[in-house]
Amino acid sequence: MRDQTDAPSASRAVAGRDVPPTASRGDADADAGAGAGAGVRHARPRPLGEHRLWPRSFADRLTTPLPGLRAFARLAREGAFRPGPEGLRGIPDLPYAPAPLPAVATGSVSVTWAGHASWILRIGGLTVLTDPVWSRRILGTPARMTPVGVRWEELPPVDAVVISHNHYDHLDAPTLKRLPRATPLFVPAGLARWCRRRGFTRVTELDWWESAELGGVRFEFVPAHHWSKRSLLDACRTLWGGWMIGVADGWAGAAGAPRAAKKVYFAGDTGYGHWFGEIGRRHPGIDLALLPIGAYAPRWWLRDVHADPEEAVQACLDLGATRMAPMHWGTFVLSSEPVMEPLQRVRAAWARTGLPREHLWDLPVGASRAL
Repeated sequence: MRDQTDAPSASRAVAGRDVPPTASRGDADADAGAGAGAGVRHARPRPLGEHRLWPRSFADRLTTPLPGLRAFARLAREGAFRPGPEGLRGIPDLPYAPAPLPAVATGSVSVTWAGHASWILRIGGLTVLTDPVWSRRILGTPARMTPVGVRWEELPPVDAVVISHNHYDHLDAPTLKRLPRATPLFVPAGLARWCRRRGFTRVTELDWWESAELGGVRFEFVPAHHWSKRSLLDACRTLWGGWMIGVADGWAGAAGAPRAAKKVYFAGDTGYGHWFGEIGRRHPGIDLALLPIGAYAPRWWLRDVHADPEEAVQACLDLGATRMAPMHWGTFVLSSEPVMEPLQRVRAAWARTGLPREHLWDLPVGASRAL
């Protein structure tokens, strides 16, 4: 059965007017103004679980074209898919320190790194999983270098899940299968059908700059420099992005409301580019940015879709975030850089900024930190 919506597939209603989804550079629900965040108007939250109709492709959202046959031929010729023996010797040094989840006081925020892009985020009284991958192995990739940081049985009840895009290392069907089918899922535009086919009944799919609320917490889907694909013939059929998550009553830009006491940005998977500055302008005062630092080599192949450690630090500066927690490294071998190099480079890049060392949350897998 085809998904239905109360709006045309080529537009969405914002502030009383229809705006094409491709007009996602900030004009839909923000006014230009002097100073960071000045004049920003955040659109009203969408209803939870609504059925919507989307364009057949989101290829017009790509920052750069997808690689062609010549690039694939070069990659095959160079054979730079994995680190060499020297780069793999660092596997025993990968930081892994599982510990019980800490108690979280009312009004506090806690993050626990389960590995890769999987976080246990406790905010506003909710437990939220980001891109949960508890599987030992994903399609086409060697088994995990580090175990999952928190055993599934030790998780508190999961109140919500956010998905950044549909690549197998971010959308893991075996892990989602462990969840009750009534678990609220927040997913990119076009991905609800995949989730509903697997029995999930509370699926909310969003376009860039759209939001929804659950239990007093707001989830806003924001742009990323990436792409989507899950099979040979479905490139860019669903959207990709990151998530801004914060307490709804204090959402920045809400009429008459102060900035949220705690707001966390989960980047998902992304290259470096202009979106970080725009996200920071719309959301001044981000408390914590969860940013990817791995899977970046060879650079000519992955530059457009995976930030390297130095670019991740620059993205944190562009966002205006107070703290940065690196992710998307040390879990799966997805590219050819030495396995310990992302951590070494991000620490050096952070030191060069002169920012407080304690604001770089370079957590071991399984560790937690609270705001």
